[in-house]
Amino acid sequence: MNVEKIIKTEKEIPLESRTIIHFMLVNNKINEAFADILKPYDVSLQQFNVLRILRGQNGKPANLSTLNERMVTKMSNTTRLVDKLILKGFANRIVCPSNRRKVEINITSEGKKVLKRMDTAMQKAEKSILKNISTKELEQLNSLFNKF
Repeated sequence: MNVEKIIKTEKEIPLESRTIIHFMLVNNKINEAFADILKPYDVSLQQFNVLRILRGQNGKPANLSTLNERMVTKMSNTTRLVDKLILKGFANRIVCPSNRRKVEINITSEGKKVLKRMDTAMQKAEKSILKNISTKELEQLNSLFNKF
């Protein structure tokens, strides 16, 4: 990926700026690929993330703050994400009768089924995105990412 070519500049970009731009371009490419994979399921990447968190609760309900803490992309509209998943039948919400502010969210059996299909599609996309990078290079890249 030639950064200068992609952003159509003849000027040499300083290494630090070039690196950050490169990160942003790679991030956009990955997000676009994942969005395309999830489109047939009518689920955003953030909704997919919420479903994975709910499944990871192993039957225990989650609250909004748990979801927010565990989200890959931190956002303030977790309530809206959950609402959309509820409308699709992928999650449900239980309001505590004694404390109406306490809300528990679970993944439904339909949510688990569709998430399993999404997982398979996402794994194929991951392999495709990373096909030109060896296992050793992936380990090195993750080691470098850990420095952030």
